[in-house]
Amino acid sequence: MAKPKHPAGTPAIVALERAGVAHTVHPYEHDASTTVGYGLEAAEVLGIPPEQVYKTLMADVDGTLTVAVVPVTGKLDLKALAAAVGGKKAAMADPAVAERVTGYVVGGISPLGQKTAHPMVVDETVVLFDTVYVSGGRRGLDIGLAPDDLVTLTGAVVAAIARD
Repeated sequence: MAKPKHPAGTPAIVALERAGVAHTVHPYEHDASTTVGYGLEAAEVLGIPPEQVYKTLMADVDGTLTVAVVPVTGKLDLKALAAAVGGKKAAMADPAVAERVTGYVVGGISPLGQKTAHPMVVDETVVLFDTVYVSGGRRGLDIGLAPDDLVTLTGAVVAAIARD
């Protein structure tokens, strides 16, 4: 039996609506041939400064799957991520594992509404903006929301986990 679709949209949008969190939804036509990366594509197509667009990554920290949310203009510092959650060593999770545990496809993984909750760390640069943009749960869909709401709704730790 097929799972029923969320009438209001993706699980990320449903989570925001259930929590009563103010947000904006930004659909765009995803170009499957893009080579710039999903987040940079979203920033370009939507006309948003790329520093305000964040990507959601999954890492394994000492055997625990952990979500990292960093600006699309930078990279995840795995050592800093491990330290932020009290771990010693981190490595990127297998993309198939990330898809299975979040319920989203790579390039559309949202930090919101994931199938299974995991420890989450959001890069400290999030506090520099009134609004940040994250994947809405599928390729070609971003959500704008206040950084405080992102952190509160996900139970994230805020730490310096990005590097240039």
